Amino acid sequence: MGSSTLINLKDRRASSGGGGDAPPPGGEGPVVLYARRKQIYPQLVFGSFRNIKWVLLFATLGVYYVLPWLRWDRGPDAPDQAVLADFAGGRFYFFGLEIWPQEVYYITGLLILAAVGLFLVTALLGRVWCGYFCPQTVWTDLFLVVERFFEGDRNARMKLDKAPWSFNKLWRKGSKHAVWLVIAFATGGAFILYWHDARSLAETFFIGQAPITAYVFAALLTATTYALAGTMREQVCTYMCPWPRIQSALIDRDTLTVTYRSERGDPRGPHKKNETWEGRGDCVDCKQCVVVCPMGIDIRNGPQLECIQCGLCIDACDGVMKKVGRPTALIAYDTDENVLRRWKGFPARNFSLFRPRIIVYALVFAFTAGLMAFGLTTRGDIEVSVMKDRSLPFVQLANGDVRNGYTLKVVNKQRKHRTFDLQIDGLPGAVVEIIGEGGDASHPVVSANADGVERYRLLLTTTAGALKGASSGIRIVLLEAGAPVATTAATFLEPEEADAR
Repeated sequence: MGSSTLINLKDRRASSGGGGDAPPPGGEGPVVLYARRKQIYPQLVFGSFRNIKWVLLFATLGVYYVLPWLRWDRGPDAPDQAVLADFAGGRFYFFGLEIWPQEVYYITGLLILAAVGLFLVTALLGRVWCGYFCPQTVWTDLFLVVERFFEGDRNARMKLDKAPWSFNKLWRKGSKHAVWLVIAFATGGAFILYWHDARSLAETFFIGQAPITAYVFAALLTATTYALAGTMREQVCTYMCPWPRIQSALIDRDTLTVTYRSERGDPRGPHKKNETWEGRGDCVDCKQCVVVCPMGIDIRNGPQLECIQCGLCIDACDGVMKKVGRPTALIAYDTDENVLRRWKGFPARNFSLFRPRIIVYALVFAFTAGLMAFGLTTRGDIEVSVMKDRSLPFVQLANGDVRNGYTLKVVNKQRKHRTFDLQIDGLPGAVVEIIGEGGDASHPVVSANADGVERYRLLLTTTAGALKGASSGIRIVLLEAGAPVATTAATFLEPEEADAR
C-alpha cells in the first residue's frame, strides 16, 4: 500500500478544527479518527486509454439496455425473449440455451469461471476490471458525462460549487440530478426486464398492473444507481468494495499495473523553457495525473489501494511530456520488478505470462470451461429419476411375492408431447404397475407433456427369492421407438429370509 493510503493524523486534526480537546503532552493536537470526505472533481482528459474507456462504456451500456429486447424463436407456447430468467416458469433462457432448475450447477460453473477469470486478469493486469468493466465505474463515467454537460469541466464545477445559490446554479444542479434520476430509473427498469417478458412488462408497468416485485426492484436499483454513481463514487471503490483488499493476494512484482517510473521522473520539480534537464527527472510536478484521476490519488506515491488501473493518468502525463519535449510513458503499465531493476541499473525484463499463479488460474479456468462445454454438448433432452418409498422398504403380499414402491419423475425438455416404453432391468419376472395409468402391465408406458415434468407412482412386484440377496440394484430404462433414451438406477428390497426359502 502506498504512502497516500496512510492516515495523515496532522491533516485530519487540521480538518477537524481541533475539536476543543486539550492537546496531549508534547504539543500535538488530539488524534481524530474521522476525516470529512474531500470532493473529487476529475478533469476530462483525452488519449488512448480514455478512448478505450469510451468504447467500453457505450458497448457495455448498450448490451445492458438492449439485450432484454432481443427476441429468439423457441417455438409455440415458449418465451421468445433471448435472455430471460423466468422464475415463474422455472427456466433460464440464454438465446438457444435453456437451463432447468435441476441444472443449477451450470450457473455455479459460470460463477466459478467469473471468479477464476477475474483472478487471472488481476494477476496479469492488476485491478483493470475495476477501471474498465465494473458497473460502478461504467455508470460513474456516464454520470460524469452528464455532470460536465450541465456544469462544465473541473474548474467550472469547483467554481459553481463555491458560488452562492442563484438561478444559474439552481437550474444546472437541478437539471443534472433530474437526468441522473432518469438514467438511474432506466437502469432499474432494464434490470427487471431480465426477469419478466420485456414487452409485457413495459405495457403494464406504467399502468400499475405489473408484479409488485417489479416495482420494488426498479425502485431499489434506481435508488442505488443514483446514490452510488452520483454521490458516493470513489467511496464505493475505496470503502464498500472488498476487491481492493483481495487483489493484494493475487498480484505480485511481475503484475502489469499503472506505474509511475520514479527512476526516470525523480527528482521532480517545475521546469522552465530552455532550462537543462541534467541532474533532474522528467516529472515537472504539474499534478495533471492527480486532477484527472477519478479516485483523487497521486500515482507517483506508488501502488495504492484506491487505484482502479483506468490509465487516465497515463493519458494526462503523456500529453504533458509531449508539450515539454520529453519521451512519453513516464506513467505507464509496468511491473514493480522492472522499476526496481532500472533503479539498480539493470535492464527491464519482458513481461512474462508463464508464472506459477498465472498457470494455475489458467488451468482451473480451462478445466471448468471444458467441463461445462462437455456437459452442455452431451446433455440429453429427456431425464428420468426415481425415489424409493421410505415409509415401507417393501411389502410382502399374501402369496409371498414382494412389492417395492417408487416415485418416478420424467423430465421432457423437448417442445412436443412424448411417450416412452418402460423397461426394468435386473429384476427377473417383474410385474410393473403404474398407478392411475392403467394399460397393459406387460407393456408399461409413460408420457410427458411438451417442456414438462411428469411424476408417476410405480409399483414393482416379483417372486420372493428371485433375487440373490436382500437387496439388489435394478435399472429403469425409458425407450422411445425401441431405443433407450434415459436410464436411472434404483434398489429393490426383499426380506432376508427369502433367500433361505
